[in-house]
Amino acid sequence: MAILDDRVEIWSAGRLPPGIRPEVLTREHVSRPRNPLIAEVFHRAGLIEKWGRGTNRVLAQCQAAKIQAPEFREIAGAVEVTFRVPVTRTPQVTPQVTPQVTPQVTPQVTPQVAAVLRAALEEPVAREGLMASAGIGDRWHFLKSYLEPLLTAGWLVQTIPEKPKSRLQKYRTTDAGRLALTRVRQ
Repeated sequence: MAILDDRVEIWSAGRLPPGIRPEVLTREHVSRPRNPLIAEVFHRAGLIEKWGRGTNRVLAQCQAAKIQAPEFREIAGAVEVTFRVPVTRTPQVTPQVTPQVTPQVTPQVTPQVAAVLRAALEEPVAREGLMASAGIGDRWHFLKSYLEPLLTAGWLVQTIPEKPKSRLQKYRTTDAGRLALTRVRQ
């Protein structure tokens, strides 16, 4: 499963059963369980009520929620279902406001910020290591909410400032970052 800004993608290894094509899944269709024994167990447990209705129920739920119907595809021996999500963006606001606001903003020393600063105290650490220390898995969120503000505030510095996007880039905590950490401990 992948959760992205504009969609959710779900993959399942294995092809569709013979005679079932992705376009058939959006209407009434014959059910051909890949493993009839497992399907029977699910049926008896009440987890499915009728074979061959699953995708139709998903479509009905999407329609009730007023979201676009999912796309079914068979790709390289796997089945992929994509749910599209409407995204509204306002790119004109950010470039105008950020330069005016950024210099005035000092990062708050949250537990995540403290973890990032502590991780880079002794030796430089790559972005992935900083993310792991703070328990943050989303790269974009970490970049925008933590790394960029800490660099702007001067609490972290890059080890290769002339190549900010280098795959070898690491970060270390500055004296200002150390000072911010001491204020938290008191």
